[in-house]
Amino acid sequence: MEITKKDVEYIAKLARLEISDDEKEILTKQLGHILDYVKVLDELETENISPTFHVFPMKNVFRSDKVKEPLSREEVLQNAPDQENGFFKVARVIE
Repeated sequence: MEITKKDVEYIAKLARLEISDDEKEILTKQLGHILDYVKVLDELETENISPTFHVFPMKNVFRSDKVKEPLSREEVLQNAPDQENGFFKVARVIE
């Protein structure tokens, strides 16, 4: 399938993009090159190749969900820049 200038105009219209005539020419060539490359990829024999989900061998990195003792109020507030009556004190944001 060959990409024409009309195809690019139609795609630009669907995307609600205003593109100049020079951009239409450039995009027509670029989309043509992309489709040519897809044709090359389509010729590859991939029948016996399993799908790749990630290029690196990764395992689940989430830690197990274990219930722990919560921090005490004093531990939570020890690094607070300002506190009052056991709560964080923040600057007023609503007048």
